[in-house]
Amino acid sequence: MRSKSLLLALLAATALAGCMETQGDRAIAGAAAGGILADATDNNVLAGAALGALAGGATCNAGIGNPCY
Repeated sequence: MRSKSLLLALLAATALAGCMETQGDRAIAGAAAGGILADATDNNVLAGAALGALAGGATCNAGIGNPCY
């Protein structure tokens, strides 16, 4: 079950990777991915979502992917 959830999260993040053009979009996607991964690994979902949102929002100026507009 865990590997299936992790694979689903990875596929969803890959599919949405091209759609994220603003810092908010990236933060929302990071929160979703962090929450899913935390749930799949039996960790705190809220903490995973919060860390994912911070990481997603921080990628705008880190030179990862397209720049945010």
